[in-house]
Amino acid sequence: MVVAFDSDRFEDRIDAGEQLATFLVERNVEVDIVLAIPRGGLPLGRIVADTLGVPLDIVVSSKIGAPNNPELAIGAVASDGTVWIDEDAVQFLGIAESYIEQERSKEATIARDKAAAYRTDGTVPEVTDLNVLIVDDGVATGSTAIAAIRLLRERGARLVMLAIPVGPPDTIAQLEREADDVFCLRMPPAFGAVGQYYSRFDQVSDEEAISILQCGET
Repeated sequence: MVVAFDSDRFEDRIDAGEQLATFLVERNVEVDIVLAIPRGGLPLGRIVADTLGVPLDIVVSSKIGAPNNPELAIGAVASDGTVWIDEDAVQFLGIAESYIEQERSKEATIARDKAAAYRTDGTVPEVTDLNVLIVDDGVATGSTAIAAIRLLRERGARLVMLAIPVGPPDTIAQLEREADDVFCLRMPPAFGAVGQYYSRFDQVSDEEAISILQCGET
């Protein structure tokens, strides 16, 4: 299910998280755990998890950029090596398989290292037979979200859902084919970048993200 509102901007990630949490509560969305995509997804994930009364953890994936244009995502790899590749983009750009394998290996290492740094016990969350909700501060290509969804399916999650404040319609349609449910507050047709839909979109530091993740631990 996707419900889109107007294209007004969020004040910041806190505002977006509060709106997202309210939206999910109003629809009686039932989840066992919220997994935020670091770093930007953690401020929203904390609000959503606390509102729903479930634990917060993380799911990590790292974007694979195109040659000479690292901001253009051609895929992503999760911390366990699960990979998603945009085959259409690869074919259109004529990207060699050797480049993809090289970048996959590099980004998988980055994702593993980040997951280990964020989680105090160095392990991954148990999701077998759980209803899992992935939260991020928005999507553009959706590459990191797709890799995360596939990772959680590999780990045996019962349902994998995604909740985001904003994303372009074509990406949301693609994500709906990957996840069991997608909740998106705004789907502007003339989408530019996630940050343009926030009045304040400061970078979340690793230290801040780790603090947000650990503040709910006992």
